[in-house]
Amino acid sequence: MFAIIGIVVVLGAIVAGYLMEHGNLMVLLQPAELIIIGGAALGTLLIANPMHIIKAIVGQLTGILKPSPFGKKRYTETLKMMFEFLNKVRKEGLLSVEMDVEKPKESAIFKKYPDFLKDHHICDFVCDTLRMAITGGVEPFDMDQMMELDMEVHHHEAAAPIAALSTVADALPGLGIVAAVLGVVITMGAIGGPPEEVGHKVAAALVGTFLGILMCYGVVGPLASLMTKGTDAHNEYLHVLRVLLLAFLKGNAPMIALEMARRAIPAHLRPTFEEMEKACKGTPAT
Repeated sequence: MFAIIGIVVVLGAIVAGYLMEHGNLMVLLQPAELIIIGGAALGTLLIANPMHIIKAIVGQLTGILKPSPFGKKRYTETLKMMFEFLNKVRKEGLLSVEMDVEKPKESAIFKKYPDFLKDHHICDFVCDTLRMAITGGVEPFDMDQMMELDMEVHHHEAAAPIAALSTVADALPGLGIVAAVLGVVITMGAIGGPPEEVGHKVAAALVGTFLGILMCYGVVGPLASLMTKGTDAHNEYLHVLRVLLLAFLKGNAPMIALEMARRAIPAHLRPTFEEMEKACKGTPAT
């Protein structure tokens, strides 16, 4: 939502300032320049990236237009879910949760938390780790290494669409110059015609440079930056789960593991100890 508001503010401020100087908005409406710049930008994106990255860019752009899923409420629900799950493990043993881990969508515990199940990577991250714990024979240090490796691979994959979009943003000013040069070529062909026509063609050429720079620094670049923050938020959430799971695998009680995880939550999203305790009250404590 804030991304849309920001784009509107950028465009509104530019248009307002332009009109204050008695500019003619119709001069800025140059469909041909938009086709040249936008089409060339799309073409460079297709040349440089495989289809799965193109799809990831679309998916991430769609995601950033919605509120972040990793808010304080999500973290509190996650702590509550893991407290209930780890309590069951502590009371009945690891084998009691084998079916929960193997078929999380059928788990009586996980079904209460649809946000957890909808995010396949997070669900797999937790269940795969617990599956190895149930199998046995894996030291906590090695489990931590596996979780870290999983996070690194996911972060690398999530960063690829951002790098691709940033490359397009960097290319936009140059593509604007290409559009401007083509406009100058057209203007040279009109030399000798009416001054009004020549002036209109010169203005159209300059609009190409303007659009390229505006799209780079006012739209595409900031969107790539926002995508980076979304990826970082996902990685922070995984880090909290990693801390929680590792603490429990080392033999700590569920509430101790939760407290260690709570302190790994970013400060502006972190629930207080009282809030976490209140959220977990519905689950029998140990």
